[in-house]
Amino acid sequence: MVTESSRLRIAIGLVRVLTSFHRRTFIIAVVGAAVYATCTVASSFGVGFLVDKVILPRFASDKVPFGSLVAGSFIVVGIGLLRAVGVVVRRSFAGVTEWRTAQSLSMLVVRKVMDQSSLWHKRHMTGDVVSRIGVDSDAAVGVLAPLPFSTSVVLLVVLSSIWLLIVDLPLGLMALIIIPVLLLLNVGYQRRIDRHYDLAQKELGHLSEAVHESFDGVLVVKAFGAEGRETHRLSVISGRLREARKKAVGARATFEALLDGVPTLMNIVLICVGAVRVKSGEMTIGELTSFIYLFTLLIFPLRIIGYVLSEIPHSNSGWKRVNEILTEPAERDPRIRINSPTNELGLRVDQVSFRFSSETEDVIRDVSFEVPVGSIAAIVGPTGCGKSSLMNVIAGLYEPVSGHIFADIKNTAIVFQEPFLFSGSIRENICLDREVTEKQIENAQYVSAVSEFVNGFETGLETLVGERGVTISGGQRQRIALARA
Repeated sequence: MVTESSRLRIAIGLVRVLTSFHRRTFIIAVVGAAVYATCTVASSFGVGFLVDKVILPRFASDKVPFGSLVAGSFIVVGIGLLRAVGVVVRRSFAGVTEWRTAQSLSMLVVRKVMDQSSLWHKRHMTGDVVSRIGVDSDAAVGVLAPLPFSTSVVLLVVLSSIWLLIVDLPLGLMALIIIPVLLLLNVGYQRRIDRHYDLAQKELGHLSEAVHESFDGVLVVKAFGAEGRETHRLSVISGRLREARKKAVGARATFEALLDGVPTLMNIVLICVGAVRVKSGEMTIGELTSFIYLFTLLIFPLRIIGYVLSEIPHSNSGWKRVNEILTEPAERDPRIRINSPTNELGLRVDQVSFRFSSETEDVIRDVSFEVPVGSIAAIVGPTGCGKSSLMNVIAGLYEPVSGHIFADIKNTAIVFQEPFLFSGSIRENICLDREVTEKQIENAQYVSAVSEFVNGFETGLETLVGERGVTISGGQRQRIALARA
């Protein structure tokens, strides 16, 4: 069971982690927010000064002391300008912190994913991984934008509380009741919303999986007329996501309505009680104006705390899914099990066995063979006997549980049955970000017979191919994959 103390620890831990990425810009945003908070409290003094020293004397004697007018104007305008500077600094650097943190977090997840072995990728759905890199990372940092303002609210509440109590003690005590009321609203909201956001993020990941799989297999879907099945499958998943989000949005809408309604009612009560106290002579009109002005300014920052607390469950749900990737131990590179002999070439497999981590029986067991340099070998066998698994072990994609492989790994390449081409030029697909000379590219084209059709293209090697090479034929994709190898 999640207690209030555990929720607080989770929130503090989440904020500590997210702000550690770009601490400098976050601190600058907090300083800007602190300037705003201080100026907000000071501005109420300026308003009260203008009412008592400028406006009321004007009504009473039809004269305004010039010195009071200048002083009041200087106070109000000066504080207003300084507060505006604080707002600009806070908003600018809070936005920069959020965007940079989202980028840093996404890149951290990408690097972690890229470091994992091929078996890890085989166990995880591509759509779900993509969702964690993009959607969940953005959700995780959503709390950062309003966070600097909410941290300065602590200073604002302290200064405002002191000033409200100084202006009028009974009215100040009545006004401060709003703080525990809003805290109780926040606690109730947190209890209701956590599970809704967790479920919504999970369903969003499932939808990403299904959409990616559907587009990935679009040719199969079209060939077998399965459009109706895919549409129904996606509609069911999106329906679950819609319901989860409706519950989360409904709870949040109720909470935000209360955040707006409760302070407004309290403001009406304070005006009525303050009017009675002004009539009885216990406070001046300027003091009441200053009091109501400061209370009104205080309510919005208190609402910001509520918005931050309402955003924390959403951010925490995204962070949990991202953190699952980040904290998952990196699997060892299978290529470290391949020995690179110095005195022999070719390929030698010695008593190699392999099994998947989810299985208890070996897929291949005690396999031994040798392929001399310059020879061609074919691995044949019935369906399911482990031919593909053996090739993946030899290529360094799977790690064997026992045995030894001797091969020149730097000069070994694998070409899959279904070649994948990136969206880019033919040259980029052949080079694949490796430093190769034009002579090497020409030799690769000749060996794989790519030059037979590339020379017929108007732009040659610079010809762009679509995602997965869909703008060229299957045979041409195979040849480009061979040239890349």
